[in-house]
Amino acid sequence: MSAPHFTVRLAQSEADVLAAQRLRYRVFVQELGGDGRLVDHANCFERDGYDAHADQLVLIDDSRDAAALDHVVGVYRLLDGAGAALAGQYYSETEYDITPLKAAGRKLLELGRSCLHADYRGGLGVFHLWNALAEHVADQQIEVLFGVASFHGTDINKLAAPLSLLHHRHLASRGLRVRARAESFQAMDIISEDKLDRRAAMLAVPALIKAYLRLGGTVGEGAYVDHAFNTTDVCLMLDTAQMNAKRRKIYEGRP
Repeated sequence: MSAPHFTVRLAQSEADVLAAQRLRYRVFVQELGGDGRLVDHANCFERDGYDAHADQLVLIDDSRDAAALDHVVGVYRLLDGAGAALAGQYYSETEYDITPLKAAGRKLLELGRSCLHADYRGGLGVFHLWNALAEHVADQQIEVLFGVASFHGTDINKLAAPLSLLHHRHLASRGLRVRARAESFQAMDIISEDKLDRRAAMLAVPALIKAYLRLGGTVGEGAYVDHAFNTTDVCLMLDTAQMNAKRRKIYEGRP
C-alpha cells in the first residue's frame, strides 16, 4: 500500500468544513462518547457555535473521496482574537478564566478540536499538520498558543498521576496562569511529588499534551471535568517567544 499524499490548508469550502466536522464526530462523539447541544447525530457532524468564527486547518488525504466528505483526516480549529470577539469569547473561557492571558497584551491563537483519523495516528500526517500550523503561527505573528486538551473520561482516581505530574512539573508562571472555573474545578496536585512515579505518570499523558510539553508548553491551574464531553480537560499554553532552539526545530520540522 502506497503512502498517502497529504495536502494541508485552511478549509476552503463548505465540503472541507463539513468533512472536518464529520471527522470530529467520529473522534469526539463515536470514539470518546462526547455530546453537545449542536451535535448533529443524524448526519454525524460535531459542531458548535464557535465554528462560524474560526478557521479549520485541515489535513487532507488526496486519495480519499471529497464528495463523500471523507477527505479530511486531521483538523485543528483556529480561533484568533477577532474571531473570539465575534463569538463573544474564546471557547476556553467556557472552562477557564483566561484573564491573565488576555491582560498580557500578547497576540493569541486558540487551538481547539484537534484530532486525527484513527488510521493516521502515529504516521506522517501529524508532522504535516504541525508544519502547517507552524507556518500559520509565523505568518500571523502569534505570540501565545493556548487551548484545552483532554484526558478521556472523568474518573479522577484514574487520572491522578498524570494530572499531578502536570501540576508539579509543568504549571504555568503566575503571569500566564489561567484557572479552571469553580463549577467543575478539579485540583491537580492529588499526589505529592515525592510519591509520584514520574515515568508511569508521563506514559499516561495523552500524546497531544506530551507534544506541547516537549515544545515548552505549560498548564493552567486545575483541571476542568467536562461530563457532557466525557473528558477531563487541562488548559495548555505555549509562549512562542520562549521556545528554545531545539524545540523550535522540532516544531517547524527542521533537522
